[in-house]
Amino acid sequence: MFKHILFATDGSSASEHASQMAINMARAHGSHLTAVYVIDPYPYMGGAEMSLVGFEAYMESGRKHAERAFAHINHLASIGGTPVQVKTRLVEDTSAVKAILRTADEEHAKLIMLGSHGRGGLEKLLVGSVAAKVVAHSTKPVMVIR
Repeated sequence: MFKHILFATDGSSASEHASQMAINMARAHGSHLTAVYVIDPYPYMGGAEMSLVGFEAYMESGRKHAERAFAHINHLASIGGTPVQVKTRLVEDTSAVKAILRTADEEHAKLIMLGSHGRGGLEKLLVGSVAAKVVAHSTKPVMVIR
């Protein structure tokens, strides 16, 4: 049914939990999986004193975090049955939502999966929810894992 699944990860515990569900879904459907991690390069640039060295350190930290998230997904894909083909994409964008949706289109994904932190109340209003915005703006089916 879903021959290509896009799984959006931020390396959080919610994403780690959801990654197992994404692998299970891909395995059940004989799908391949694209894991996407979005780095926003601009929070660092908000300071008045921006240094190139500081920016590179910020970006390198984001890349290392993405590598750990991808390593976790690749490990899960290789154990517990038929291996799942995983492609990883590291994307730089100021909007995680737009980057996820654009990557899903570029990869011709049939389903988008992502984890949710389950924030509620005032925290959800202040922080916003990437998962809720992906659901609201996607033209593809979206599965949110809590």
